[in-house]
Amino acid sequence: MTNTANSRKAAALSVVSSQTLSREGGESLVDQIVRSIEARIDDKLLRSGARMPSIRQFAETHGVSRFTVVEAYDRLVAKGYMESRRGSGFYVRERSPMIAAGNARPAEMPPQQLDVVWLVRNMFRQYPAQHTPGSGLLPSDWLDGELIANGLRAISRQNLSLLLQYGNPQGFLPLRQQLQLKLAELEIAATPEQIVTTSGITQGLDLVARHFAQPGDTIFVDDPAWFLMFGSFATLGAKVVGIPRLPDGPDIAKLAELAAVHKPRFYVINSVLHNPTSTSLSAAKAFQILKIAEQHDFTIVEDDIYCDLHPGSAVQPATRIASLDQLNRVIYLGGFSKTLAANLRVGFIATSEDMAKRLSDRKMLSTLTTSDIGERIVYKILSEGHYRKHVDRLRGKLDTVRDKTVKQLERVGLTIDITTPAGMFVWADTGRDTHVLTEKALEQGILLAPGSLFSPSQLPSTRMRVNVASASDVSVLRFLERELGKP
Repeated sequence: MTNTANSRKAAALSVVSSQTLSREGGESLVDQIVRSIEARIDDKLLRSGARMPSIRQFAETHGVSRFTVVEAYDRLVAKGYMESRRGSGFYVRERSPMIAAGNARPAEMPPQQLDVVWLVRNMFRQYPAQHTPGSGLLPSDWLDGELIANGLRAISRQNLSLLLQYGNPQGFLPLRQQLQLKLAELEIAATPEQIVTTSGITQGLDLVARHFAQPGDTIFVDDPAWFLMFGSFATLGAKVVGIPRLPDGPDIAKLAELAAVHKPRFYVINSVLHNPTSTSLSAAKAFQILKIAEQHDFTIVEDDIYCDLHPGSAVQPATRIASLDQLNRVIYLGGFSKTLAANLRVGFIATSEDMAKRLSDRKMLSTLTTSDIGERIVYKILSEGHYRKHVDRLRGKLDTVRDKTVKQLERVGLTIDITTPAGMFVWADTGRDTHVLTEKALEQGILLAPGSLFSPSQLPSTRMRVNVASASDVSVLRFLERELGKP
């Protein structure tokens, strides 16, 4: 065997050995092997002509039966990903341009410049949860699928004709009545007529932006902040300006200075458990933000998607601008994708009654209604008292892993200078360009979230967002230690 062939075989063995199989969940071991090897071939991590590990090697490395490996390899041969050479073994097949084009995943490969779309597309790939420290979601096994399943079963026993029609453009009324009670606990007074349901926070922000912003208008965001809205606002022709975020909220002096120059239409802010730092706004700064907004006549859009991961003011202070303003200048957004299920897509907007009608009309013109089925499920979970116990368990799990994960990350070379007693993220400093680090991680099947994506400027950054629930896997820690230990 030539040196080139030996090196290709070693490389293939290394790449395939990094594959993680799970015996939990509904996907069979064969399906997992096939899916993972397909992805590695499409992503060019396994090159044409590379010799695959033998059936015996693969079975012993991953602790599965040889019959399982035989079936997986046979499927890959049938799909054109591999070929069997009698007496020699299995090899990655050189595929015709037509086949490769039909199966390639170009969007999942890191481009020359990392961008928002690249990260979001990779978030939708089926990485094992323990390999996604850059994810914005809690691991699926932390969530309670039975809550969703029970809700589905309950509404299926109702009048089925209700499930075959459009819902209410403003949202399922019983859910909006339940949200009125939820907001009251946060000292925000809102009637059901002031609440509009949305397909998650994403649609809520889009509706608000389309109502307020015209091409050329300025929108303020925190810097760093949730990256998806940067691209969304830019498509409207708006100018996105970042306000430096400090541990207790925005840099007030900078906010006042930039407001005087740019006259923004609105300012999007995470008051509680800010993404990506998990810090929360102080009461003093909340008052100052309101004062500046009144002085320069802009609206505050308060994104409180992480609301229920906060333990409450009795344990840790948490000030919401909407509770001070009572929805006069503040538009409040909430949702359940982080705590119930990302796929449920149930969010809401709370605002003045007049604005709620306008946003409801805009929603109706763009999507008619949101999912009535999803809203009925969330209503059932909230109204029967299951939700409170569920989020208590989630906060308890995060409290259990947070300190341990922070110590592990510091031990492998990260610096974490801002720590909070709640939330799912830490904003870590790697000491090197996380753009480059993210590209290297993807080659190992690990998804990171580089700091450059969290700033409207997207300049190189040594920071990255780390999900404490998904960052303690040995392979992730070894990768970081190996990379950060290099000079």
